Amino acid sequence: MTTEQSAPNVPRSEGSTTTAGRGKRPRPPFGVSTVSLLAVLIALFSLIPLGYVLYMTAATGWDTAVDLIVRPRVGELLLNTVLLMVFTVPLCLVLGVGGAWLVERTQLRGHRWWAVALAAPLAIPAFVNSYSWVSAVPSLEGLWSGVLIATLSYFPLVYIPAAATLGRLDPAIEQSAASLGLGSWAVFVRVVLPQLRIAMTGGALLVALHLLAEYGAFAMIRFDTFTTAIMVQFQSTFNGTAGNMLASVLVFLCLLLLLAEVKSRGSARYARIGSGAQARAIRLPLGGYQLPAQLALLALTVLAFGLPLWFVLKWVMAGGSEVWAAEEFVPALLQTLMYGAAGAIVTTVVAFPMAYLAVRHPSWFSKMLELSNYVTSSLPGIVVGLAFVTVSIRAVPGVYQTAGVLIAAYVLLFLPRALVNIRAGLAQAPKELDEAAQSLGKTPLASFFKVTLRLTAPAAAGGAALVFLAIVNELTATLLLSPNGTRTLATEFWSKSSEIDYAGAAPYALLMILLSAPMTYLLFQQSKKVAGQ
Repeated sequence: MTTEQSAPNVPRSEGSTTTAGRGKRPRPPFGVSTVSLLAVLIALFSLIPLGYVLYMTAATGWDTAVDLIVRPRVGELLLNTVLLMVFTVPLCLVLGVGGAWLVERTQLRGHRWWAVALAAPLAIPAFVNSYSWVSAVPSLEGLWSGVLIATLSYFPLVYIPAAATLGRLDPAIEQSAASLGLGSWAVFVRVVLPQLRIAMTGGALLVALHLLAEYGAFAMIRFDTFTTAIMVQFQSTFNGTAGNMLASVLVFLCLLLLLAEVKSRGSARYARIGSGAQARAIRLPLGGYQLPAQLALLALTVLAFGLPLWFVLKWVMAGGSEVWAAEEFVPALLQTLMYGAAGAIVTTVVAFPMAYLAVRHPSWFSKMLELSNYVTSSLPGIVVGLAFVTVSIRAVPGVYQTAGVLIAAYVLLFLPRALVNIRAGLAQAPKELDEAAQSLGKTPLASFFKVTLRLTAPAAAGGAALVFLAIVNELTATLLLSPNGTRTLATEFWSKSSEIDYAGAAPYALLMILLSAPMTYLLFQQSKKVAGQ
């Protein structure tokens, strides 16, 4: 005898669906089509700078474009930029990987303290670093000064991912290599180094993109690169065509770097498969190298962090209480906080549709939408700024030099920082909870706000904090797009340091360092979480 049991009386509301137990994905808060449409609009918006460069190149005409690009000045800028990358990127790799290996794999005394100290230079913006070094050695200029300042400013971009990767490498592979007769150096070169490939190529790409985008640090030591030349062209002659052609070369270099990074990343797999817990790495004794290692790390930390901080504090003391005049200082601080907060909130909201599609509805379509944002964010701020200047003047003149255009540029430049964090938060929010809420009668929108958004909030807040502090240190796009009368910490610092008023610039530099310190610590902690430490 068969007894039929009726299904429990589950309350339903109009528009709700019962998905629990059917293996279906939860419905997005506004429907798949609406979320997809929002993501497509955001992707199209993010392609404005790239489309602008292509359009301007085509509109200029082939003959004029060739005349503007194939000339001695462009060759000089190209040589300077290439030489800067050729010398700086390898030095950053050596310092970053070497420091990470000492901290993570040797019996270095105070390795926990050194782990934070080597990441600390990232809290000092490169143009503040340059300002401090010019204060120490006023005669600094040219290629080698640029290599020195860029290396000290950007080596943490390699150190942080390399240290995180070393922390999660399975030591069993190294132990097997050692048991086969390989020495410590051979194990490092033949076993450890290949497993650091992704961290090294990713870090090298970040360093190279920063070298292409940096303006203030190289302008201060009178070293010409594409970015400094474009800014001079725009500010002195408003020669849009010549500046646009230089920007097209800069974009071409960025795309070459992205392709090179993808190619060098390779297709090898680095994931560990197997049961059981991963063993802890055995730290190698340094023996007689303990003192030289300590001195080397001390010298690096002093040059990259101690010296810039010392000269900033020295100029603050030299300026006395006069440099803290409230009528100058407070407006810059308030406007910086206002733009930072508005840009962080808008960027975080804009990142949600794309992150939702990537996690809950992954496909080649969602990957392409994500890629469009990464390509745009890799472009220098000056290219994004020029694109918005030209597009706003020609298409919507009323919005030129308004706060809305500046915040839109911030969104494009820093969207990946929010996107990566929100995507990680969504991935950790079980979709089954969303399904359960919808099966209990909640609408997709209500279940999104009451379940998904609450679980994702910490990750979204972390992404917003990173965007906020990136906006605090942004200079080139702010100089090009800010409304008349806008005064941020970065633009006020640049204005005063350009007038050789180093004492007046010092308080702005100090406050930028204080605001950047939490971002650096947050990045360091995130890298440890990714490594499972």
